[in-house]
Amino acid sequence: MDINIKAIHFDIAEKLTAFINKKLERLARHNPSVTTAEVSLKVVKPETAMNKQAIVKVLVPQQDEIVADKTADSFEEAVDLCLEAVERQLEKIKNK
Repeated sequence: MDINIKAIHFDIAEKLTAFINKKLERLARHNPSVTTAEVSLKVVKPETAMNKQAIVKVLVPQQDEIVADKTADSFEEAVDLCLEAVERQLEKIKNK
């Protein structure tokens, strides 16, 4: 699976990159039809609590692009929430 991680207006830590890769690989194991994933990370202004935004786009052949956009206290939490939403959408596609 192709994984593309973009950090908008900040430098991403290696630990965060490893965390995202690990989570997305787990998603690919459960749904082998997933070919490409794109993650965009952004700090929402003003800088208060709940200002870390993650957008996860997953491409499934013969299907539409699946997108989840979540905001949380940390990037890890936002990515987890996005992946939960993506998994639910993949289950709906699988059950059709």
